[in-house]
Parts: sequence; structure tokens; C-alpha cells
Amino acid sequence: MSPLKRKKLIKIRFELDKLDNDLLKIIKKRTNLVKKVLALKEKKNQIIDQKRIKTILRNIKTKSLKNNIDPKITKRIWKNMIWSYIEFEKRNFKKK
Repeated sequence: MSPLKRKKLIKIRFELDKLDNDLLKIIKKRTNLVKKVLALKEKKNQIIDQKRIKTILRNIKTKSLKNNIDPKITKRIWKNMIWSYIEFEKRNFKKK
């Protein structure tokens, strides 16, 4: 790799690192909202809502296409995020 390309690569990676830090802040906010949702659920079987999952994934696909983002990437990210939070809710569910 040429020195010029190497310098560009370092700059781009720095921007990616900054973006990752912003994403972590957003994930923290999302986690706090998920905790509030979980506090409202009375039964463990309320954790998974297949209808809502399908709606979310459909909306993400539409928004991805509108914004010229590969919908396969966003679908995979959102599915992983949704199931990660489902596992989080299952671990943190407290019977009332």
C-alpha cells in the first residue's frame, strides 16, 4: 500500500472509530428504553412480539432502499439487535 493510501486509510478508520462511539451512545439510549418496556411486561411470553418484529424489519427494508443502503446489511443488523435485546429481556425479566 502506498504511503498516500495508507494515510487515507488511517483517516477513514479514525472516522469509523468516531462513528462507533456515537453508535455506543445510541445503543445505551436504546437499552434504557428497552428497560422501560420490560418493566411494563407482566409475563415472560410478552417479550417476543413476532408481529412487531416483522413490522420493524419491513420498515427498515423500506428505509434502507429509500436511503440507498443495502437492505441485506440493515436486515442482518436489525435482526441481530432485536434478538440480542430479546435475550437481554429474558435475562432481566422479573416476575411480579
